[in-house]
Amino acid sequence: MGSGGWSRRRFVGALAGGAAVAALPSCDDAPAPATDPATAPEASASPSGGDRRPSGPRPLHLGTYTSAEGGGKGIGLATYDPGTGRITGAGTIGGVGDPSYLAVHPDRRTLYAVDERDDGAVTAVRLSDRKVLGSRSTGGAAPCHLSVHPGGRWLLSANYGSGSVAVHPIDASGALGERTDLVRHSAPPPGPGQEGPHAHQVVTSPDGGHVLAVDLGTDSVHTYRLDEKAGRLTEVARARTRPGAGPRHLTFHPGGRYAYLANEVDNTVAVCSYDKASGRVAVGEAQSTGTGRGSNYPAQILVTANGRYAYLANRGHNSLTRYAVEAQGARLRLLDTVPVGGDFPRQIAFSPEGTLLFAANQKSSTVTVFHVDETDGGLRRTGESFPSPVAVCALPL
Repeated sequence: MGSGGWSRRRFVGALAGGAAVAALPSCDDAPAPATDPATAPEASASPSGGDRRPSGPRPLHLGTYTSAEGGGKGIGLATYDPGTGRITGAGTIGGVGDPSYLAVHPDRRTLYAVDERDDGAVTAVRLSDRKVLGSRSTGGAAPCHLSVHPGGRWLLSANYGSGSVAVHPIDASGALGERTDLVRHSAPPPGPGQEGPHAHQVVTSPDGGHVLAVDLGTDSVHTYRLDEKAGRLTEVARARTRPGAGPRHLTFHPGGRYAYLANEVDNTVAVCSYDKASGRVAVGEAQSTGTGRGSNYPAQILVTANGRYAYLANRGHNSLTRYAVEAQGARLRLLDTVPVGGDFPRQIAFSPEGTLLFAANQKSSTVTVFHVDETDGGLRRTGESFPSPVAVCALPL
């Protein structure tokens, strides 16, 4: 691949020899999901505590590396039982290269995927008939994360290989227009062991006022304001982690004043404070992941909608760390680690009601599912793992 950082990303996520791979049925014209995504409940970060009771099979979309040995043929399609967590394969959406991360529009009508390649792109897929609406260049290499701005008019993406953030307009059909902005992280200087910036995530703050980009290569979190008319980003603040932390993924507490940062390189997490008025982020002290001395690369961190528990995916230790969230979000207290039941959990996601947690395990090519206990945050495996080629993202709707 192009840059040294992109090569390192592939190295860290390299497939284990002999990993079991069972392909989903490869049929682009497979029946549509039983539940219309446009009418599915709005996704939440975790258990809502509400009275909603899910019924019937629900859609599950799966990201993969199509260029990897044993990889998928496109975006994997499946359904899951919201009560038992059982997953059933339902085909593949072809025509999308290396769709390693997925996001859905707020109206649930359009799915977006990164094309994680040297000539990076983002692709839109209409969910009602699974029609690929087209792709647009991100202007950078190896886009690895994307998110839809809450207003539904802009798609944000992070180019890992070139350390930049792109903005694309979304039209009324869900299709993407030409890129309106591309911001490269030219400062601060790269952290220890890094040769340049590596934008790993881009998200909007809960108040909707700022866009935050996490950069692993420069040990930093950039805060931007988005001009919602022109689709352009203006940097307003920048926070630094400790040197060599390698921040990868940030998730906000539902209260909006605090966020939790997973640091891939030094195997830590940190509590961050967030100022809504200025957009400034202050990164707290590094904390343990509970994984011991072996090699471990934290991936994604989630926090429950009731704000009481947080979960961290550990690649290497192959576990999920459970934290108690205290002091209205200001503290994390490590509770335990639970085996994930797979190899190299690249990404985790809650079901819309937050009663299930899905883990996409890259090296074992599996997705594991857990029941989430709303009382104590405990995790319990639902059953056998679901085979999914080079599983790097699971998006339940």
